[in-house]
Amino acid sequence: MSGDFDIKAVAFQLQKINESLKKISDSFAPEIDQSVFYKGSACKVQSVDGRFSIKSIAQPDPVRLRELKGIEDIILRLKENTEQFLAGLPCNNVLLYGPRGTGKSSAIKALLNEYGKKGLRMIEMERDALRHLFDVGSIVSNMKEKFVIFCDDLAFEEEEMSYRQLKAMLEGGLEVKPDNMVIYATSNRRHLIPEHAEDNLPVFKGGELHPSETEEEKLSLSDRFGLRLGFYNFDIDTYWTIVRNYISLRKIDINPTMLEQQAVQWSLEHGNFSGRTARQFIDDLEGRLGLRNRQADRRKL
Repeated sequence: MSGDFDIKAVAFQLQKINESLKKISDSFAPEIDQSVFYKGSACKVQSVDGRFSIKSIAQPDPVRLRELKGIEDIILRLKENTEQFLAGLPCNNVLLYGPRGTGKSSAIKALLNEYGKKGLRMIEMERDALRHLFDVGSIVSNMKEKFVIFCDDLAFEEEEMSYRQLKAMLEGGLEVKPDNMVIYATSNRRHLIPEHAEDNLPVFKGGELHPSETEEEKLSLSDRFGLRLGFYNFDIDTYWTIVRNYISLRKIDINPTMLEQQAVQWSLEHGNFSGRTARQFIDDLEGRLGLRNRQADRRKL
């Protein structure tokens, strides 16, 4: 009869609704392929349209600690903290801050090459992906390896909210980070959220009546990194030490006088004596000499 209750039709409609709800749920759920953790020592977390995915890094930066000069004291503190972490002992989250090109990122990446065989793994997270920090923590918490969450060139604008996830994970939230996870970040800023002169005024735009509390909010994020290590601009002597170290490591054969002239000229053209400038000079020098040698070999044939 037309008025009869059609149970099959209702069941079919419920199934369709279920499928639709699952699709909606899947669209918000993290896209996770945990096998990436076994494909190598490093991976990267990205966030796209509110979802996050993890992909393996096929060729991590091969930089080694022995390449880094002028920051020996900082490297020593980093190594100590990392070895404590690997040993299951108390350790700190780390913030490296200071001028560009002084080796902040390289120092962290080199730790992976130094301790990878001892179970250290590294997960690079972009600033926009930090909203998924607790999701990542849940994934790695049951794994035996030790994970450094690497946040490079970290800085937030005032209106951004993703820093609150990081702040809660560092200290303060009810849910704590897993014992096998630590956060190492770099920034050009000592304080990760911009500060303004008006922050110290009794009343400023927006009607804020307690600027000291606003200032505390801005400082509280960097303060939650237990180990904060500052980098400083290099002088010409440190620059020259870095250049000579690279020459030795790469076994480049060049007249010392010519080397010094070219190295100084390169630094003047680039406007600083940073470690990055020194490495770029060496890359250029090694490439030019290698090309010249190949051309000479062809002429002999």
